[in-house]
Amino acid sequence: MRRPIICAGIVIALFIPLAAGYSQRGGQAGPPQTPKAAAPIDLTGTWVPLITEDWRVRMVTPKKGDYESVPITPEGRKVADGWDPAKDEAAGQQCKAYGAAAVMRMAGRIRISWENDTTLKIETEAGTQTRHLQFIPPTQQPPAAPPSIQGISVAGWEAVGGRGVGRAGDLKVVTRNLTPGYLRKNGVPYTGNAVVTEWFDVVGAAPPDNNTTYMVINTEVYDPLYLNQPFLTSTHFKKLPANATFSPEACSAR
Repeated sequence: MRRPIICAGIVIALFIPLAAGYSQRGGQAGPPQTPKAAAPIDLTGTWVPLITEDWRVRMVTPKKGDYESVPITPEGRKVADGWDPAKDEAAGQQCKAYGAAAVMRMAGRIRISWENDTTLKIETEAGTQTRHLQFIPPTQQPPAAPPSIQGISVAGWEAVGGRGVGRAGDLKVVTRNLTPGYLRKNGVPYTGNAVVTEWFDVVGAAPPDNNTTYMVINTEVYDPLYLNQPFLTSTHFKKLPANATFSPEACSAR
């Protein structure tokens, strides 16, 4: 079953799905393509977030106790009510809000590139973070590693059917092996057992904005201890020119 599409605060009129670099080959099957060569959409480039929803909790740090739209459990509320940014800074944990469950909602630009034929790299201005989306066959286990702020992200192209000129596919990413972090900068918590699932789609605008490309990331954070249901968000980005400014900034707990 396909994921639910979240209604976001922005409506980009008459999106025409893109299938950049997508082709269907007939005849005899050749050697398997690498994930990079098989990409049905092009995610590379520098992207700026379009913050037209949840502005007040994404552009500024919300006040302690502000958990609007987060399905937080009583246990999660108890942890969040004890949030103290000074203690986080003193403990060297000022990056707890910049983990894989939350960093894509930050206000800074992101830069996506292929690190190699099987790994997409996402660099963020916010918190100077780097994510590695690894294309690992289902028959293989992800590499063993200690938990980390970005965890281990396993990626795979999804074929998407449809009537008429449908999308060629999207990217699904599942992230586990996280250290505990915050869904928002005011201490709304997630545990190290949280599972983050993301779907990346690329779309293009109808006239007169034909040269503009947009990306939508639908995200589901599953954490039964601190969330009484999955936390769903939809984040929109616009692709910038190749020479766009990219200025990473250090994490801030406040």
